[in-house]
Amino acid sequence: MDALGADDLQAVWLTLKLASVATFLLLLIATPLAWWLAHSRRWYKGLVAALVALPLVLPPSVLGFYLLLLMGPHGAVGELTRALHLGALPFTFAGLVVGSVLFSLPFAVQPIQNAFEAIGKRPLEVAATLRASLWDRFFSVALPLARPGFITAIILAFAHTVGEFGVVLMLGGNIPGETRVLSVAIYNHVESMEYATAHWLAGGMVLFSFVVLLSLYLAGGKLLKVVR
Repeated sequence: MDALGADDLQAVWLTLKLASVATFLLLLIATPLAWWLAHSRRWYKGLVAALVALPLVLPPSVLGFYLLLLMGPHGAVGELTRALHLGALPFTFAGLVVGSVLFSLPFAVQPIQNAFEAIGKRPLEVAATLRASLWDRFFSVALPLARPGFITAIILAFAHTVGEFGVVLMLGGNIPGETRVLSVAIYNHVESMEYATAHWLAGGMVLFSFVVLLSLYLAGGKLLKVVR
């Protein structure tokens, strides 16, 4: 039975680091976006909602391919990062973060949006009659009441980033210590017919996924309103 090597442990650490950074950024992006989607009546709301949900049906390799073109040396984002002396994003940890944030965006936006919509207008109207400002109503009323949605968003965004393969492989490749995450490490072991090590890593992923789903079910049915 093969033991996990230093490269495998490094891949596990890099995966956890990527998931943590991506989840933090997703909360910053998803919260105002979900609030807008929950309350806006603009005619283009459906268009924005469809773009946010697109990664749910789009093959990861397709998204990764177009992100690679966009952030490459001749892409619009790539030219911008070069002009800002930030370097190229593909095949770097920063590129993995960008790809993971975009691919996991609906898993963060939709639970928070559902939570905001479930609150209704009444609590916010009551707070307004007590002369609470817009920001006070948001932070003191909306955020606490929407806590189940935020918990769901954090768990799903983190877990989805941990299990991602197609986008990270297209954008990051297979650079040890830089872009080789857990899913890519499993793929490498299978290609090399090192099934024992692949079993250890894949089994850990199965256990992690089961714990995530179990925690959501135990937390209550309302935490499972992800795409409904």
